[in-house]
Amino acid sequence: MNKTLLSIALAGLAMPLAAQADGWSGSGELGFAAARGNAKSENLNARLQFDREDETWKNNFYLTALRAKGETKVTVVENGQAVAQDRYDLTANRYEAGASAGYKLDERSYVVGALRYENDDFAPFEYQAVISIGYGYTLFATPDTELSFEVGPGYKRSRPADVIGPEVEDGQLVRHVFSAEGEVVGRGLVAFKHSFNESTSFVDTLLVEAGSDNTFVQNDAGLQVDMSKKFALKVGYQVRHNTDAAPGLKKTDQLFTTNLVYKFGQ
Repeated sequence: MNKTLLSIALAGLAMPLAAQADGWSGSGELGFAAARGNAKSENLNARLQFDREDETWKNNFYLTALRAKGETKVTVVENGQAVAQDRYDLTANRYEAGASAGYKLDERSYVVGALRYENDDFAPFEYQAVISIGYGYTLFATPDTELSFEVGPGYKRSRPADVIGPEVEDGQLVRHVFSAEGEVVGRGLVAFKHSFNESTSFVDTLLVEAGSDNTFVQNDAGLQVDMSKKFALKVGYQVRHNTDAAPGLKKTDQLFTTNLVYKFGQ
């Protein structure tokens, strides 16, 4: 799995950089925070995104990573009983890659194919992979504001996360393992962008992958302030929700980030 993710990352870096002369642009984001003293924690998040749009195509590719360590409670077996124990351990470990290619039918409408894959050690699903095709429409696009929609069918393959305990057998916590499953889903995307002035902009993207077994909803909101043509500061807020989760796992995750952004190919 790590080799696959590395291959995706290298491909994502090489393809747009080699094609910059042909209209690709993009940005890289990086945020890191560490706390020491009464509490101890470390948090690292990163994102790479590439875009290209011309009279015929509207393409996008992205990679994200989130990794965090902190003081947390884990369940261990002592004297044949499951007990909670404080440890400094991983609290987040997520990697995601996605791409979309839109073929324009006219100035506003387009046909779009999209792929998304995520691997998350602390989510209701160990991994989710989605492929879809749909119709996109740009409701309005001005120099300052753009709003577009995408909707269509797709197919999702996912594996529910393992659940450990609380049962104990032979002095070990029982691990409940679930099989991978697939289902037809409906994919919807709403993308909004607005520039308040030459240096300050706001983006909000809502993604919905709805199926009979599980519906995944993710909303990403970000406020970016440019410091120069190449560097910017960005504040982001992400909410992720799965309607189906094993007992003991939360259905909703929230992430707040402050990142340094580097823009290239622009």
